[in-house]
Amino acid sequence: QVQLVESGGGLVQAGGSLRLSCAASGRTFSNYAMGWFRQAPGKDREFVAVISTSGGSTTYADSVKGRFTISRDNAKNTVYLFMNSLKPEDTAVYFCVGNTWIYSTRARDYNQWGQGTQVTVSS
Repeated sequence: QVQLVESGGGLVQAGGSLRLSCAASGRTFSNYAMGWFRQAPGKDREFVAVISTSGGSTTYADSVKGRFTISRDNAKNTVYLFMNSLKPEDTAVYFCVGNTWIYSTRARDYNQWGQGTQVTVSS
């Protein structure tokens, strides 16, 4: 089991960039597929991106494809989400998620969740 702590959220103008980080505790981080979900006010939680244990495979939601990049550094127990060309509709609380050996775009498949970090994009 790992504990996940997100950081890097904030307020940015449309067209700007942010980098989210998720630091994981524990010694088995490299066994975890990691992902990002987000939830905007009044909306359901939605998938953003996922990365495999080795980092060799990634999947993105259509809404962020080409603008966001997920990566991981297993030596640092950290997963990142690089967000470029941000839009007001990207405003949400972003959650880091993880699970052992499961590569999924479904929220219900992840048993480890961070507390979330707010991203606000102004127009």
